[in-house]
Amino acid sequence: MDFPYLTSIVFLPLVGAIVIALLPNPGGKTVKWIALLFTLASLVLAIALFFLFDRSQGGFQFVERRIWIDALNVHYYLGVDGLSLPMVILTTFLGSLAVLVSWKIELRTKEYFAWLLLLETGVLGVFSSLDLLLFFLFWEVELVPMYMLIAIWGTPPPLGRREYSAIKFVIYTLVGSALMLVGILALYFSAGTFDMVELGKADLKPVLIPLPAIFFLLFSAYAIKLPVFPLHTWLPDAHTDAPTAVSVMLAGVLLKMGGYAIIRICVTILPQVARDYAPLLAALAIVSVLYGAAVTLRQTDLKRLIAYSSVSHMGYVLLGIAALSQVSLTGATLQMFSHGIITGLLFALVGLVYDKSHSRLIPQLGGLARQMPIITVAFSVAGLASLGLPTTSGFASEFLVFLGSYTSNIFDGIRIYTVLGIIGIVITAGYILWMLQRVFYGPPNPRYEGVADADAVEIVTMSSLMAAIIIIGVYPALLTNIIDKGILPIMTRLGT
Repeated sequence: MDFPYLTSIVFLPLVGAIVIALLPNPGGKTVKWIALLFTLASLVLAIALFFLFDRSQGGFQFVERRIWIDALNVHYYLGVDGLSLPMVILTTFLGSLAVLVSWKIELRTKEYFAWLLLLETGVLGVFSSLDLLLFFLFWEVELVPMYMLIAIWGTPPPLGRREYSAIKFVIYTLVGSALMLVGILALYFSAGTFDMVELGKADLKPVLIPLPAIFFLLFSAYAIKLPVFPLHTWLPDAHTDAPTAVSVMLAGVLLKMGGYAIIRICVTILPQVARDYAPLLAALAIVSVLYGAAVTLRQTDLKRLIAYSSVSHMGYVLLGIAALSQVSLTGATLQMFSHGIITGLLFALVGLVYDKSHSRLIPQLGGLARQMPIITVAFSVAGLASLGLPTTSGFASEFLVFLGSYTSNIFDGIRIYTVLGIIGIVITAGYILWMLQRVFYGPPNPRYEGVADADAVEIVTMSSLMAAIIIIGVYPALLTNIIDKGILPIMTRLGT
């Protein structure tokens, strides 16, 4: 019997959470080391999958399948292809770094790390599931940990509204989940299976509701998670009040669940509907890009600035999906990975600036480069990657999205949308460079004299993310060669 790589990767963080929860009165350091051990073990196995993945063939690999609910033909069904494997690696990578980012957490340490590890298992399950009902259950798993982590360890009053932000996140997610469940059941009644591989090959006929209605029931849930304007308003609040590690996970991988699901489910299972409504998806993408970038310019809180920038950057993912070309879909997938590591680094750095200066408000900061030279360098690298500087992963992914979109023939106006999207890059350069100038350069603020720079654990975290940004930027084929294997079957399904 082959080693169950995916089961181990998905459930190792859960096992770690259970171990932490059952330990009688463990010390804070013990809890942190246990959490790090289990997340690193999951990361090591994910890296092993990367090297064992057969790049000469498409389809799903490392498949594990067992009957689960016989009466409904539901299976415990896991597998990865070129689309999901990068997301699994991203999740395990950021999961390990989230533990390091949380190294100074002292409030209810045991519960905090147990919830954090459970959150990682939920996200990994989403990216590994090939049964729609199993996918839905893993999708729901992340709800409770996110609520608890924001509501208990988030920014307290009067600076924050952590309970409000946590409940708002739950309400948006539950509404999306309800719509998704209706869509999943409609697919089941149409095809008689929850098997995502079979559904991706089936010629579906509407049974209860029209196929476009099914598409938009599913899309609505994923658009909330991505998020797409105007379903984005939960995101800035959640980011502003979440603890740093949770913001890293939220921006790094939870948003990617939305983009991944649009490609894996909406586009793959309902390709004709995706083609028919591509102009609408592209319009939503450009509104998200330009609106997110414009609102970002107005932000004075570092966390809200990066949160709104995520709305803009996820618009590029949706643009690449809407173009429905091989290059644009590859670019959209690479953009999800790239945004994960770039924004993960940005939120980690904002957390460091706040911990050391006790302020996130841009007008109160200034001249921090003299006190925090290492953090300044890391922030500059992350910022330049975010605006798409060549040799960074941001450039590689956005270039593929724009190239694939501009050369697509999915509908007549796609080139206009692409040009409008490129304007978003110009605005991004403006708010990133302006933010760096105001926070780190200019005359130093006397109130921050003697503020500490990054310590050893923080340098390890920053260096790991910066290395990933540069490696993917210099050699994007490291991922695109794998991603292509996941996109090719989708292109066949689309008939292009």
